[in-house]
Amino acid sequence: MSDFKPADQIQDLQFFGEFGGVNPSITDSSTYTFLKAKTMAGVFDGEIDGCYLYSRHWNPSNKHLSQALASMEGSESALVTASGMAAISSAIMQVCKAGDEIVASRTIYGGTYAFLKNFLPQFGIHTKFVNSNNKKQVESAIGPNTKLIYCETMSNPMLEINNIKELSDLSKAHNCMLMVDNTFSPLIFSPLSLGADVVVYSLTKFINGMSDCVAGAICASTDFINSLYDVNNGAAMLLGPVLDGLRSASILKNMRTLHIRMKQHSHNAFYLANKLQTDGYKITYPGLENHPQHTLIKEMGNNDFGYGGLFVLDMKTKEIANEFMELMQEENVGYLAVSLGSYKTLFSAPGGSTSSEIPEEERNTMGLTEGLVRISIGLDDDIERTYQKMSKCLQSVKQKV
Repeated sequence: MSDFKPADQIQDLQFFGEFGGVNPSITDSSTYTFLKAKTMAGVFDGEIDGCYLYSRHWNPSNKHLSQALASMEGSESALVTASGMAAISSAIMQVCKAGDEIVASRTIYGGTYAFLKNFLPQFGIHTKFVNSNNKKQVESAIGPNTKLIYCETMSNPMLEINNIKELSDLSKAHNCMLMVDNTFSPLIFSPLSLGADVVVYSLTKFINGMSDCVAGAICASTDFINSLYDVNNGAAMLLGPVLDGLRSASILKNMRTLHIRMKQHSHNAFYLANKLQTDGYKITYPGLENHPQHTLIKEMGNNDFGYGGLFVLDMKTKEIANEFMELMQEENVGYLAVSLGSYKTLFSAPGGSTSSEIPEEERNTMGLTEGLVRISIGLDDDIERTYQKMSKCLQSVKQKV
């Protein structure tokens, strides 16, 4: 467990609005004016800081959110993007070029998997997928052209916990970078303090928490973030995944309650996972003692924030999983919808949705069967009431499980 306190970093953020507002002023401009032509030239050449040129590069609203995320992660710098995939793809393409190799966890978000396996090879970048919980397997996959190890702190959707310190040691020993997606576990983990080089997020999920926007972020060193915005070869500059400034302002305000929300998400998920497991259902949740990495999450995590807001329920078959989810929606447990980290409970069968890009054979190898239901618990105040609703739905399909 790190001594770093991410919630304190968010609490201590202090941005004044232009007229003394307690929230920073929103700048709704695509471009910015200069009093002197030579100043514009200096900003464009990177010789002058503190001025804004064009919102594809920076604008004040995006800068404030980026600074807040850097504070939360303990990074020197950060940048925000128009989606989580924009953050992931931009960061990876900044690290890797033709001829390079990536060693990636086999249990990652389906979109990331497809990007690594299907999209990057046309640029001469190839990926080896491994069980990232197996140190020997990871190390044996690293070769002379490996530039990056990629994993998720808490994996999507199997909720495996990766040993970031161990992977960091491997990356340093083999002179490559470690990039970690921390979307499922903001505040719970601080990957940079554990040895990661780059942390990426889908801000769409827990950090924003309202299911009302799509956004992403990259947290890293100042040099790495500056390289992403280099006008000649920066992936973020040239691919153009800019986040709208109005959305940045909205996400920044929601970050102020992240510590409260993460505690409630984790409390609710632990309550339901424990009760349902006691009832005899097969549950995957890092907070349960029978989870393979239960001890690791206690050692590695910022334990004030629990074990996360998601658990997986095995309903054996796709048909039973679908019936169960439809019943839960009818009972107003939540919504049958992709995504996660919302104030409202969301559930889906990832084998046929968010992880469908992964070939069926590989899904089966990692235990990602079509009968799994991923449940992202909302901010329910009376979680016993939610449990009773879920139990009613489960009883309706129990004879089939």
